[in-house]
Amino acid sequence: MPRSKRSRPVPLTKTSKRATRDHKAAYVQEVREAVDNHDHVFLFSFENMRSNKFKDIRLHFRPKPGSMEDAPTRIFLGKNKLLQVALGRMPEDEYADNLRHVSQKISESVGLLCTSKSKDEVIEYFENFCEPDFARAGFVSPRDVFITNEMLANHPVSMMEQQFRKQGLPVKIDNGKIVLLDDKQEHRLCKQGETLSPEKCKALSHFGIKLSEFRVKLVCHWSKDGEYTDLE
Repeated sequence: MPRSKRSRPVPLTKTSKRATRDHKAAYVQEVREAVDNHDHVFLFSFENMRSNKFKDIRLHFRPKPGSMEDAPTRIFLGKNKLLQVALGRMPEDEYADNLRHVSQKISESVGLLCTSKSKDEVIEYFENFCEPDFARAGFVSPRDVFITNEMLANHPVSMMEQQFRKQGLPVKIDNGKIVLLDDKQEHRLCKQGETLSPEKCKALSHFGIKLSEFRVKLVCHWSKDGEYTDLE
């Protein structure tokens, strides 16, 4: 008896090679159209990407209501190899004069900003852009951080006492409140220059202490007249 087609498993992740090629080609074309439609191309780098933080950058470069801007600013993140293909790696295959220099700088966590805003305006914006952020594991603390009984008292006993213990805080419950052991008034959670563990990062976030900063650094600039500038 022939096997029923209904019983055959169908992998949901299966994608045709042609569809993948078409998608890559479309992405390369998008990048090239953005280069054609804007006066400037900036390559920027970042660490510890936070989508909610980067949203502020996208909102800043979004055209304002009533704006006469011909082509809205485009931002491309990730897909480094495709960005290099779009811009060209060598003099013989670069999409426009000197774009190969931008392509050669593409590595690790970078993105492309295509805009018609002035070069000085973009540079000034990113020089001043800085958002406080919670530290991640492996971050080196820039200062000493102390936890006091007053800070502990703001947390519910039933939910946090065990968590604080797991995160290395010497605490106990006293008269329905979380307090430090041995009648201490403060405890140093981390010291300057210390590499933070995941547990200490969680503890810092519980107290709303942000030691890190989210910044975006401009790497280089290319203008439509073929001028290339290294900004590092």
